[in-house]
Amino acid sequence: MRLARQKVCFTGLLVIPILLAALPTAAQTLSSAPLAPTSPMSSRASDTSSPEAAISAAEQSNATAQNPFFGSLPHKINVQQLSLKQALDLGLQYNLGLYLAGQSQRQISGARLRALSRLLPDLSAGVTDTEQQVNLAALGFSAFPGVPQILGPFNVFDLRGFLKQRVVNFQEIFNYRASQENERAARYRYQDARELVVLAVGALYLEAVAGAARIEAVRAQFTTAQALYQQAVDMNRAGVSPGIDVLRSQVEMQSQQQRLLAAENDFRKQKLSLARAIGLETSQNYALSDKIPFAPAPPLDLQQEIGRALASRADYQSAQLQAKAAEQAKRGARGERLPTLDFNANYGTIGPSPATNHGTFLAEAEVKVPIFQGGKVRADVLQADAVVQQRRAQVEDLRGRIEFDVRSAFLDLQSAADQVSVAQSSVQLAGEQLTQARDRFAAGVADTIEVVQAEESLAAANDSYINSVFIHNLAKLSLARAVGVAEKATVQYLGGR
Repeated sequence: MRLARQKVCFTGLLVIPILLAALPTAAQTLSSAPLAPTSPMSSRASDTSSPEAAISAAEQSNATAQNPFFGSLPHKINVQQLSLKQALDLGLQYNLGLYLAGQSQRQISGARLRALSRLLPDLSAGVTDTEQQVNLAALGFSAFPGVPQILGPFNVFDLRGFLKQRVVNFQEIFNYRASQENERAARYRYQDARELVVLAVGALYLEAVAGAARIEAVRAQFTTAQALYQQAVDMNRAGVSPGIDVLRSQVEMQSQQQRLLAAENDFRKQKLSLARAIGLETSQNYALSDKIPFAPAPPLDLQQEIGRALASRADYQSAQLQAKAAEQAKRGARGERLPTLDFNANYGTIGPSPATNHGTFLAEAEVKVPIFQGGKVRADVLQADAVVQQRRAQVEDLRGRIEFDVRSAFLDLQSAADQVSVAQSSVQLAGEQLTQARDRFAAGVADTIEVVQAEESLAAANDSYINSVFIHNLAKLSLARAVGVAEKATVQYLGGR
């Protein structure tokens, strides 16, 4: 009987759901929890044999397509060898999520300028040249002695400048201060979006690296299975092995061939996903130049990293500024109760023609004192206060989540390192087991059942090792994001520095 084993799938079934949980959509704020490794899924690569699996894969693909951080603005870029740093640089140039964050920042800057314009003088000028005829009877005037009923035609020329100024308006003043805080928050959100691009691109690159390693491992298993099949054929011809051993070895060889084909297909799709996130055309053929092997994480102090995260996380800085903006907006709502002072003026020349005219002007100051507004101010203050309380709660929650993220990343990193250590030992032991099984089969003291089981054990050990290295690298990337230094230190973290 065959030894059943669990095979880890490194297609979108592993990384994409994690990233979808970590990355926001275009309609959400650009803050995110770190990418946390999950346990491997117990399905064979590209296994969509059941309707449930096919539907799940379709839903994940659709959700991925709607997430801007998995899209980009494609450019014609000739890349033959793609390193991790090059992939990150391209992602920071062409990723759709970052582009949308930049445009959102521009919109908020426009809102600040609009709020400022309400406090600045409004200057305009105009010129009119009118020729008209007036019927006094139509205006209700009876005939006056010596005055004709119809006046005109006559000409009026008016050249005039106008000035409007809100001298004192507390609502507009506080609203402008709120827009300033929102603009500063938008800058931090843009920086946080850069962190998310590094998170997405880095995870997709790691997934593709794991896919390449899987191809190498499965190809070696396929080569071993071919050798076993040829050995069984030779021994059968020599009359020292039954035909069932040939069949078992042939089945195992074809099984490994199927896995190799599936692994190669998965790797090609992983490269397509990576290309989509960094702006490469999907027709671009490139190779991964970085293998990113296992490297122990640098020694880190948990409390120090938590403090560093609170000082570095752009999403936390943005949340604090949004809370300040909400407080200014609340003051603006209260300012609706206060008097306002506006100043209006105009100056120009008016007369029957440009050559015959005289200067005239108007200057007025207007003070408005709110007396009764039907509860509008109270409603606005109540709504603004609710927003303030929401923002404060979000800041406190984010502070706790940041500490949770860092602690979780530390735990995942330690667990992943232990898994790598165990997986390395398992690969070595499984290799020795296969060698002994093949020797026993060649000596005629065992059949191919033992050899096939040993091959399956080695394949499972290789899968576990590749998965554990992938999760360890993913945990380091997650830690860089949790601390808020993904853009600056991802390459160093993955290199163990």
